Amino acid sequence: MRPASPWHVADFRTLFTASALSQLGTHIGYVAVPLIAVSALDASPGQVGALATLSTLAFLLIGLPAGAWVDRMRHRRVLIAADLTRAALYASVPVAWWLDALTMGQLFAVVLLSGCATVFFDIGSQSVLPQLVGRSALVPANAAVVSLSAVSSVAGRGAGGGLVQLLTAPIAVACTAVSYLASALRLIAIRHTPAPRTGPTVRLRAQIAEGLRHVLGNPELRALALTAGLNDLGGQLINTMLPVLFVRDLGYPAGALGLFWAAGGVGLLLGARCARRAAALLGYGRTLGLAGLCVAPAGLLVPLLDRGPWLWVAGAGWLLVMFKTGMDNVLGVSLRQHMTADALLGRMNATFRFVLTGALAVGAAAAGLLGEVASVRAALWVGGAILATAFLPVFLSPLRTRRDLPAPQGPTAGNPAPSAPPAPSAPTPADQGPGRADRADEKAS
Repeated sequence: MRPASPWHVADFRTLFTASALSQLGTHIGYVAVPLIAVSALDASPGQVGALATLSTLAFLLIGLPAGAWVDRMRHRRVLIAADLTRAALYASVPVAWWLDALTMGQLFAVVLLSGCATVFFDIGSQSVLPQLVGRSALVPANAAVVSLSAVSSVAGRGAGGGLVQLLTAPIAVACTAVSYLASALRLIAIRHTPAPRTGPTVRLRAQIAEGLRHVLGNPELRALALTAGLNDLGGQLINTMLPVLFVRDLGYPAGALGLFWAAGGVGLLLGARCARRAAALLGYGRTLGLAGLCVAPAGLLVPLLDRGPWLWVAGAGWLLVMFKTGMDNVLGVSLRQHMTADALLGRMNATFRFVLTGALAVGAAAAGLLGEVASVRAALWVGGAILATAFLPVFLSPLRTRRDLPAPQGPTAGNPAPSAPPAPSAPTPADQGPGRADRADEKAS
């Protein structure tokens, strides 16, 4: 019998450490890469928007089939390969800068290809968490992962802004590469890596369709996906233009941008820590609905960002928005994992990632377009309005009255769905990766 606490699982602790290293690098790179584009390559708002779009485009290109592929793979190998790939890609940026050969084209390629690696890392890590800690420990495990993401956001983005200001952006990107490499080396210590289960050969298209039907055909899962997608869309519209507004328009140093993003990480952490107690008091679905109704309108404070006291007003709004995101990440991810049988976890997570990261790609592209044809601040207002109303799909769905965690739905290894044989799945130990935060990953932004 698995222990009730995820911390009793040695491989969970190992992977948690590796995830901390990986997320630290991710958040440093989140600050450093757009600042390289703005400060070193004089990128326009449209180019900054394209950079952010390409960083998430991979989920639209390969996100759905990746869920079926991951269900057939050894998850530790997937995670290690993803980290090594991202380390090599980010290491190429400071090398090109030192050789005076860095171009926007290279930055575009780096963020696109690293996004492909992130697809496999995120889907694989979220899919195996229930098998690692047991479903009874999912909520504390997800709370730990989201708390880690929040702490990494505070430390990583704050450190990223400081590194850019003190040592230049290319040095900060080199730190990102080192963090990914350290994470890959740590993942080698995972001991339990059973081979994927064998089973009837199933066409990839049929497996993808089964995952889509599971998510989109369930009113509660559909509401979770829509709310999370809208939240990511609004957040990305704001985040894409923040480097341009802070550094170019308002003249703030890079460190100030890092601190602003770090304030969001504090909100994410507080939301993650409060999620379990709020759910125990009010119920899981009720907490999601009430948190949205009470806190989401704070998104309209973020576009007020300006010099003087308005910086603090916008920062408070951003902290509150991320507080809600932290609660959403813990409770929403736990709900969808509980609603899904093991054989469908990879495809369910891939479907969610497709929706969520597709929203990020659309948000980044829309931010760049609005920044070019209207203004940077117009993009912020559109993003703030979406954040303020993103809770409505959950609030208007059956989730609003749900108190407890549901039983898994969908095919299991012993009872496949009539429409298709069960997908081969691998009950391999791993942790839940950063989403993005939001995360995550649902990252949160």
